[in-house]
Amino acid sequence: MSGFSTQNNEHLIRSNLWSTDLKDVLEADLYGMRYVKMLTDFPDGDTLNIPSIGQAEVLDYVEGQAVQYTAMDTGNFTFTINKYKQSGTFITEKMKQDSYVMSELMASFVPKQNRAIMSAIENDIMSIGPDGQTASNLNTINGANHRFVAGGTSETLVPQDFARARYALQKANVPMTDLVAIVDPSVEYNLSTLTNLTNVSFNPRWEGIVRSGMSTGMQFLVNIYGFDVYISQFLKNGIAETINGVSTTVGVANLFFSATRDVLPFVGLLRQPPKVDSEYNKDFQREEFVTTCRYGFKLFRPENLVVILSDTDAVA
Repeated sequence: MSGFSTQNNEHLIRSNLWSTDLKDVLEADLYGMRYVKMLTDFPDGDTLNIPSIGQAEVLDYVEGQAVQYTAMDTGNFTFTINKYKQSGTFITEKMKQDSYVMSELMASFVPKQNRAIMSAIENDIMSIGPDGQTASNLNTINGANHRFVAGGTSETLVPQDFARARYALQKANVPMTDLVAIVDPSVEYNLSTLTNLTNVSFNPRWEGIVRSGMSTGMQFLVNIYGFDVYISQFLKNGIAETINGVSTTVGVANLFFSATRDVLPFVGLLRQPPKVDSEYNKDFQREEFVTTCRYGFKLFRPENLVVILSDTDAVA
């Protein structure tokens, strides 16, 4: 009489099992939309003109002489809805019949498509600032530079760069309230390893960085020169340019600005927020899902933006 063991009953043992849970990839936080002034007086069409007016001029007055009248400068800001995005997928009838995770799979389509669209929007928001400036140029406003390479010549962001950004915004008459810096993860690494910061005897304000790190989630634990600092994976990168004799070849554009509502640096409009359509295609015997979105974003107040280029290769 024979018994059962794993040696002679392989056909009774399942060597590979498949879970009904689907493993999802980790995704970065999205928060760019909070820094965009959304237009409300744009009911139709794809182009909006926003007129601007300059300051009044003051002249010396001479008693008994006629007053001199001067015209104020005017300008025009043109905003265009220029992005039309789509994300689509399908599942065949045969796949629906044969797959044991069909329900979980189909339930993931719409959320994943929406996330893909919102990630594209985040990329666009983080890029409109650097793209709205003049590349390889200091973009000087009121005598202060609004685009430069970090660390002087080191291409590594240091606390003094935060002070330079604050100075540039002050010179441009930007309110020193709700100051925000959005930086690349490499910036946190470089700041966290600066000897003069991690030495608590010189900088007690930074105590605990070596023990617990500089950030929690996507925000720095410490405020630097008045800036609340956030980390983003969506900043424009791969920038190669020379500014004032200093070059960067794998630069990332770190953003500094005031998030005060009335002076937000970016404007935008979602002409069509992410919209889902689905239908059954009888010719291909499959269920099709598509999410579309139409929008536009643009740098509105260049005076309220400082771009500091840092080298992502600084982290070996």
